Amino acid sequence: MSSDSPDLILRSRRVVTPEGVRHASILVKAGAIVEVVDGDASLENCAIEDAGNLVVMPGLIDSHVHLNDPGHSDWEGFETGTKAAAAGGFTTLVDMPLNSLPVTTTVEALYAKVAAASGNQWVDCGFYAGLVPSNSRAIEPLIQAGVLGVKGFLIHSGLDEFPNASEIDLRAAMPAIARHGLPLLVHAELAAPADPSSNDVARKYNPRSYADYLASRPPAWELAAIELLIKLCKEFQCRVHIVHLSAASAVPMLLEARRQSLPITVETCPHYLFFAAEEIFDGDTRFKCAPPIREKENREQLWEALKVGVIDFIASDHSPCPPEMKRLDDGDFQNAWGGIASLQFGLSVIWTAARQRGFSFYDLSEWMSRRPALFLGLHGRKGAIAKGYDADFVVWNPEATFTLSSEMIHHRHKVTPYTGQTLFGVVEKTFLRGIEIFERESFLLGPMGKTVLRKAEIPL
Repeated sequence: MSSDSPDLILRSRRVVTPEGVRHASILVKAGAIVEVVDGDASLENCAIEDAGNLVVMPGLIDSHVHLNDPGHSDWEGFETGTKAAAAGGFTTLVDMPLNSLPVTTTVEALYAKVAAASGNQWVDCGFYAGLVPSNSRAIEPLIQAGVLGVKGFLIHSGLDEFPNASEIDLRAAMPAIARHGLPLLVHAELAAPADPSSNDVARKYNPRSYADYLASRPPAWELAAIELLIKLCKEFQCRVHIVHLSAASAVPMLLEARRQSLPITVETCPHYLFFAAEEIFDGDTRFKCAPPIREKENREQLWEALKVGVIDFIASDHSPCPPEMKRLDDGDFQNAWGGIASLQFGLSVIWTAARQRGFSFYDLSEWMSRRPALFLGLHGRKGAIAKGYDADFVVWNPEATFTLSSEMIHHRHKVTPYTGQTLFGVVEKTFLRGIEIFERESFLLGPMGKTVLRKAEIPL
């Protein structure tokens, strides 16, 4: 075999490429795709991985995870979080700036996070900077250090060390963010001023009632936040990204923003596309997240927005915590941690719901690979099975089903509302840069992920 020959051929009758699903062979050399050819290719002295009729897709990309390391590795950590990702077919993650200690609001904190990841990543990881009231001058140095975007909240984050940004803070930071072409990711809930007449309602609030929790974070909060963000996006021409859209009633204003060619992108999450408020029992705080899971009709409208492209892609907002923080013992929605752990099962959850609505493998790959890569500035390298891209693949069986049990979960903690659900889509193998890192329930070779920075890559 010559030095120019590929070292691996991965072939399948269902390979998802930018041109569609085809019977193809992927030729890999030194961790990159060198060619994609029709049919079953073979070369003498070249390793061949024949996936038969299994689906081969680009490695999945999750642009919104909380790995909580350093500082809260008892919540998750790079080791367990990235192993769960590999088991779910994810090959690239981007970690949020909060839930770790220190929060990623300074360059020094970013370096601490990179150090915590070093040697503990089963998949590739990038990072966001955090925007808080005190750090607008730190944003440009963080951008120059290689973050993939900047994240802020318009409402209390749940953590005092990561206070929400005001319109003044956004205005101070947006010029630098726009100048570098990065996205400003925003938790888009803006609470209305307290109404004195609401005191009676507050006194009647039942902390175990899901209906009361849902009413406490109405769609109007999301609409108010998105209206403000559209205004600022228009003024500064800064890329704005709405994280975890929950309220489908925001879709018309987002559609109008698109018609005006404003640089606004939108994500939603598996839990908003899979569950519905009517199905959640009082006291079942596994389902608590913010914004909340809304009604069935709202869910179907989110699917329609995904279909027409108003919602660009899907991200997990994987936000685990120790079980006691979910208040499972007393079912207190008011005080339970607001986060859903789902990273490992995103592919199966979305495919189970998508197949019922007539969507295809190609759609899935768009929402969970190509469009997240484009958003993150990783297109040309991640998110597609095409020449020159990293040889990151997920090999999976869309016809196979499983019932999720806690024993299957590789996240540090096993609390998730998906337990007991029967899901379609079993991940058989995951490849990172042409090397198999996961096969069914086995992890292979050890952590070999890299830290992905905007203009550099730090090998581990």
